[in-house]
Amino acid sequence: MAQHGKRYRALREKVDRDKLHSVDEAAALVKELATTKFDETVEAHFRLGIDARKSDQNVRGTVALPHGTGRNVRVVAITQGDNIAAAQEAGADFVGGEDLIAKIQEGWMDFDAVVASPDMMAQVGGKLGRTLGPRGMLPNPKAGTVGPNIGEIVSALKAGQIEFRSDKTGVVHAPIGKASFDAEKLAENLQALKTAVEAARPDTAKGIYFRTLYVTSTMGPSVRVSV
Repeated sequence: MAQHGKRYRALREKVDRDKLHSVDEAAALVKELATTKFDETVEAHFRLGIDARKSDQNVRGTVALPHGTGRNVRVVAITQGDNIAAAQEAGADFVGGEDLIAKIQEGWMDFDAVVASPDMMAQVGGKLGRTLGPRGMLPNPKAGTVGPNIGEIVSALKAGQIEFRSDKTGVVHAPIGKASFDAEKLAENLQALKTAVEAARPDTAKGIYFRTLYVTSTMGPSVRVSV
């Protein structure tokens, strides 16, 4: 197991691992613990009371973070006709149809999100399913990345809409901003994400839904949040 350096160990001593922090306290503390020279990403990690082996208990959804994620999301829009201009006007970084599908098939992956109009999904799913699916980037109506109004979809992603989903261990990992954000903005983003994860609770999930919630920066120790 890799050993943490002196900086990390010193930061960890500032955290009471048994204390349950409020959302506001956690946001302020995680900022204090982000001491590297680069602008660290702040993430939230929810351990949920679901049986991740059952498909009807998977948690998935989208949320528009009030203050965005602090990063530029490079969006690919696969569409045709009038939607090409709409996607471009909304700020999509790459817009096209069969040409973009072919480019991705050839191994190009220089983007962060893929959206598509319904009239292109047969080709997108058939040709890119094996490439984008395992990466969680295949356009999907449930994820808000497929729809007739491609401009609105692109605008939402550019403004800070993110997708979240539970992994095979029943944990949801999602970014809530950058360490350079004001603590208040991090707290509001975290609360918005928490509300969205709660709203996505499967009907079949029994017992305690929120088991634990931690927030952490890229290189800092985790802070436990009261749920």
